[in-house]
Amino acid sequence: MKKTFYSTMLTMLLFMAEGLSANADDWVGTWATAPEFTGSGDMPQVTVLTDNALREVVHVSIGGDVLRLQLSNEFSKEPVEIRSIYIADALDSTAIDNRSVRYLTFNGQRSVTISGRQAVFSDELRYNLKPLQRLAITINYGQTPKNVTSHRGSRTTSYIMKGQSKPKKSFVVEEALDHWYNIAAIDVKREGATCWAVLGNSITDGRGTTTNLQNRWTDVCAEALGGETAVLNLGIGGNCVLRGGLSEPALKRFDRDIMGQRGLTGIVIYEGINDIGSSRNVEQTEKELIEAYELFISKARAAGLKVVGATITPIGNTMYWSLYHEALRQTINQWIRTSGKFDAVIDFDKVLSDPQKPTWMRADYQFDWLHPNAAGYKAMGLKAAEVLKGVK
Repeated sequence: MKKTFYSTMLTMLLFMAEGLSANADDWVGTWATAPEFTGSGDMPQVTVLTDNALREVVHVSIGGDVLRLQLSNEFSKEPVEIRSIYIADALDSTAIDNRSVRYLTFNGQRSVTISGRQAVFSDELRYNLKPLQRLAITINYGQTPKNVTSHRGSRTTSYIMKGQSKPKKSFVVEEALDHWYNIAAIDVKREGATCWAVLGNSITDGRGTTTNLQNRWTDVCAEALGGETAVLNLGIGGNCVLRGGLSEPALKRFDRDIMGQRGLTGIVIYEGINDIGSSRNVEQTEKELIEAYELFISKARAAGLKVVGATITPIGNTMYWSLYHEALRQTINQWIRTSGKFDAVIDFDKVLSDPQKPTWMRADYQFDWLHPNAAGYKAMGLKAAEVLKGVK
């Protein structure tokens, strides 16, 4: 009897310890972006990052009381030296709420050097991160690589100041540019939160949105979901699924950019328009795109994730259009809608297409006929929220 009692107590203690351990690792992404190699044209043109300060602004989805920041140096050969980083609630332009300033640490130290081809997380930090808020991240650099890992299509202005920045010191802008450097993700500790990672190209990255207004379709979706569901935008402008395009194709970056996010509930696959538009062999592209989608789906399913597909939007009146390329787009969309491979489908094609001319985007929704404008992105985001709400 005594042995049974002790065995029962030991089992209970082990169960409790496992529960505590699981809670300790209960990280969920609230914001993320896909890291890229930075060519000379996307590096600062007026000044440099070395020995200077950089202030970057992001729009989070869900809130939390404990957060951490992921920094990436994965596309740089040389190390990047960071002397300190502090975060604060963002106000207008470079302005921050000084009452909210908190410094990040790395293994208890404010400074960190990230080796080439590596990424790091900060220590966890208690911070009142509110749902859907804008957060300012100020990095004081030491030495930086020739090509700093970045995300080119930030649709958000970052600001460089000469010298080191302190919270109560005026941030005097030396150069403003619309790229993010080194920041890759923000996680919060949240139990049971829903989190979607979106694989996409420039239409997800936000080409045609309004700089600094945070009105990509993923932002609209997060807003429509009330800041209770995390939506992570891993779109890259000019990106392809199979090969070519800009940055690493989705087949290469999928494991890092999508499956590598924390606390995922599911993924949204919305990429392929650049593969379709640049295809020289439509039958081969059709076969390879579907195989790639099926590979992504199988990886997500193996991790217990839901998978949502999104149809490819119109290419009429663009350089991508021909009868062959349009037939390929229609075939891919038919597969997305009817294959039964997805838990749900977001029919972006139906949202954006002109009812009178279905191969073209609606005139009131188009930016350059390939990319939507702000109104088009709003319609996409609302439709995405409607569909994601229904995925159980």
